[in-house]
Amino acid sequence: MESGKKMQENRKPGEAGETKAELGIYIHIPFCVRKCAYCDFLSAPASEAVREQYVQALLSEIESKNAGKKDRIVTSIFFGGGTPSLLDVTQTERILSALRREFVLSPEAEITTEANPGTLDLEKLAAYRRMGFNRLSIGAQSFDDELLRTLGRIHTAADFRACYAWARQAGFKNINIDLMAALPGQTREGFCAALKEAVALAPEHLSVYSLIVEEGTPFYDRYEDDVLLREQGKLPVYLPDEEAERGMYADAEALLGAAGYGHYEISNYAKPGFVCRHNDNCWLRKEYVGFGIGAASLYEECRFTNHRNLERYVQGDFTPESREVLSLREQMEETMFLGLRRTTGVSAADFARTFGVDMREIYGRQLEKYETEGLLMICDGQIFSHRTGPGSGQLRDGGIPGRITIINGSGMCNA
Repeated sequence: MESGKKMQENRKPGEAGETKAELGIYIHIPFCVRKCAYCDFLSAPASEAVREQYVQALLSEIESKNAGKKDRIVTSIFFGGGTPSLLDVTQTERILSALRREFVLSPEAEITTEANPGTLDLEKLAAYRRMGFNRLSIGAQSFDDELLRTLGRIHTAADFRACYAWARQAGFKNINIDLMAALPGQTREGFCAALKEAVALAPEHLSVYSLIVEEGTPFYDRYEDDVLLREQGKLPVYLPDEEAERGMYADAEALLGAAGYGHYEISNYAKPGFVCRHNDNCWLRKEYVGFGIGAASLYEECRFTNHRNLERYVQGDFTPESREVLSLREQMEETMFLGLRRTTGVSAADFARTFGVDMREIYGRQLEKYETEGLLMICDGQIFSHRTGPGSGQLRDGGIPGRITIINGSGMCNA
């Protein structure tokens, strides 16, 4: 077997005669007005003074970690959180200016910020457009005010509608709406109503995530023992069961497909030409670097993650919490389980071209096993995962590691 990817055997990116390799950038803003009851992301409320200290530290990290990266061309920037729109406009502009100063940005770069109703107004959205943001991801989650209160959101459905109208007025032509499924007390009919309302707004992109009850959140204490509590009659509102959850995802597939949205990744739908570049590049294992506490990176086949300590970070400690140089086998494994998130699957020809070996030489037994079990479908040299509903198909068994996660809204990339 070859010792490295074929693509890495020749010239390095940026050398004469070779196109610069693409690079994505992720900026983590860990602040929010109030932490939602279901959220296990690295986020918390903070004072204006702390937010400013964090921005100063971000600028220092960006400046200190740019070495060697000007031989890449940045094709996507993603501000995630937390609630990036909680920063004031001048703070956001300083961060974006630092990225432009320290990196080479493509003129067609996709520049996204996540935003939440309750932290936006027309003036801020217009400022985002002026400073170069061309994509907006708004966390609606639901159009039912009672469900929004249950989730601990700070906004109402009316607040979201106002924000969406302001975004269009400000000139955003690429907007994502986040919706959640399988919420406490949510019915299939109620979820369909939310989908229809979202479609009526005609966003370019929709992300549909199932509620995942994570340990350490108020929802975990409230719903982890849901079955036992239900039997005891102690909960007035219950989480939808798996059959209802499967139905919601089937409805999303049908309704959004009929409305012209292509289903390109487990949780994501886009109109033609509006696939989230940053999101998709993560699944394709293109390089990206993350700035801010807890931010993850993939660079020169090394995965590293920043530490999560805010106090250390604002004092200028940018030491990674973890660092792992990926072996060739690990690169292959990631190509498989990340690629299987995408509805286009994994190409056997691309795999052979990248690694110089036939996929079946490495994973033949496992592919046959999971195809027989109905977890995978193999057609014309493409390997696909079967979307069988909530849950995941485990692919460990000494072969392809990880999981084909059927419903999972968290992780290194968002829409």
